[in-house]
Amino acid sequence: MDFWDHLSVLSRLDWAAAGFLLGVWVLLGWVIEHPPTKRPSVTKIMAENRRAWLQVFLTREPRIFDSQIMASLRQGTAFFASTCVLAIGGVLALIANTDPLRGVAAEVASADIPVLIWQLKLGLVAVLLTDGFLKFVWANRVFGYCSVMMAAVPNDPQDALAKPRAAQAAELNIRAAMNFNRGLRSMYFALGALAWLLGPFALFAATCVVAWIVGMREFSSVPRDILLGKHPNIPS
Repeated sequence: MDFWDHLSVLSRLDWAAAGFLLGVWVLLGWVIEHPPTKRPSVTKIMAENRRAWLQVFLTREPRIFDSQIMASLRQGTAFFASTCVLAIGGVLALIANTDPLRGVAAEVASADIPVLIWQLKLGLVAVLLTDGFLKFVWANRVFGYCSVMMAAVPNDPQDALAKPRAAQAAELNIRAAMNFNRGLRSMYFALGALAWLLGPFALFAATCVVAWIVGMREFSSVPRDILLGKHPNIPS
């Protein structure tokens, strides 16, 4: 069997399930970053809080607390980037040796599934993890830009350069956080893509579960209520 004959083993349902996952991944990301005005996402709410932080930063003395926050944010991006590298390595190792999956294939399918099909399905996982890695690395770098810009903010809040540079730092911080969140979504959907090994219906179900989890955390979570001041333990 040649390459195209192997691909013919994948049904239209398989391709539809893979397209569904990628479509939901892109669409959900767009909705989170461009939410309805009356129902902002956590990402959008936090963007405004980041701008507020950098305005408070102008008059905070000393600014050690802010540098500690930036160090923590960069450590988070570095940790997830490292995690992605390890996960990508594991997936690539499995692509190179699919023997461990043959036992799974024997249990979930009666047909002899070509190795190329397993590699293709794992390739989708690797692509999503790679996207997450690139997003985390870029987020780490932009957080670095933000740190430099924060250091360039004059100590005197009345200085003409103070507010513009603080505003620049805030926008860099927001951009870095946006890429960090994109990386997290890629990791979520990479986990969902693993379900394709069990078949298209499993992939459809896993995509819906992942989308529900991500969407709920952005639009219906307790932290969101707290950020909006709607939690019952927060005085009005």
